[in-house]
Amino acid sequence: MRMMTGLGVLAGLACIGGPASATSPQTLTFAVSLTIIADCVINSTATLDFGSHGVLGGAGGTTPNDGTTTIAVQCTNSTPYDIGLDAGTTAGSSTTTRKLLNTVTTDTVNYKLYSDSGHTTNWGNAVGTDTLHKTGNGASQISTIYGRIPAQTTPVPGTYADLVTVTVTY
Repeated sequence: MRMMTGLGVLAGLACIGGPASATSPQTLTFAVSLTIIADCVINSTATLDFGSHGVLGGAGGTTPNDGTTTIAVQCTNSTPYDIGLDAGTTAGSSTTTRKLLNTVTTDTVNYKLYSDSGHTTNWGNAVGTDTLHKTGNGASQISTIYGRIPAQTTPVPGTYADLVTVTVTY
């Protein structure tokens, strides 16, 4: 048989009634951090479609065929960057005279890419020489590529294509 002393009964009753006094909430802080590094991404490119033409250069043989497309690049705010365009994939191309290729006949059509609407500034891939220089603002920035097929001897009918690589250096 067990006996409980008066002190044991009182201690048991104190536990049943809950805490003897209220406590204040405890607080503590923690740090939050983020490091932004200089960065750029190419958000999009679009096809430069010169359309469908018969004789290159028009009726007089001297009118060029023009087209445009865009590139969207997003860089961190205040990050300087350069957009370069390579010579394309057709053999014999350079950044000053690119070539569209008919894969059936291997005929080519010369074309050029410019960074200005007046078609005077060649767009190549040598940073500091013929790339487009910009400064990021944190948002996507659109740049227009101005393409031109100069008057030239018209090859056989067919589909002509090329693939140009965009490089962003920052």
